[in-house]
Amino acid sequence: MTDSRAHSGARAALDWLASVAPDPDACRWEWERNPHGVALLPAGKRWDVLILPGELGYPTLEVLNRLVDRPGPVLADFGDARLGFFVPPGTVARWIGTGVRGAGSGTWIVVPYPGRTGGGVRWLVQPDGSGTLTDPPLLELAMHEAAAGIAGSARGADDGASGAGDGGRGRAGGARGTGESES
Repeated sequence: MTDSRAHSGARAALDWLASVAPDPDACRWEWERNPHGVALLPAGKRWDVLILPGELGYPTLEVLNRLVDRPGPVLADFGDARLGFFVPPGTVARWIGTGVRGAGSGTWIVVPYPGRTGGGVRWLVQPDGSGTLTDPPLLELAMHEAAAGIAGSARGADDGASGAGDGGRGRAGGARGTGESES
């Protein structure tokens, strides 16, 4: 991508995000001058945000990336504890899911300036200004597949810890009865 196309994409993303602010021009002005590069924007106008714990969010994003060319925007908070998937407005009001938080109408979220890192919140999938959002049924499917993968990994780890699949020795490989591994 050329620099001018990248700049126009970042500008389109900035305009799309700022369009939900009570005063989009003031939002852009503040955003561009804020040393942290973040703005507080209202959810529920052009998008809602479904917030997943990081241990589910990252595998869900991996599944989405296999299913679609480009999912909607995705945020990660500082410490990667949570990921926010941008979905159509109204999704949060209808969403039923344990461990999933939502930011919909009446809530505000911290949003980083497109194309800039810092401030603790960052884009994993940047908005492109087109209004592309993640399809909720597709997100749900990706979450189920990711959760199944996590559960399968946990079962495999439990099996290894309990000795299942190692001939009943209670450990993978080690010398019988010593708890030490063979060299």
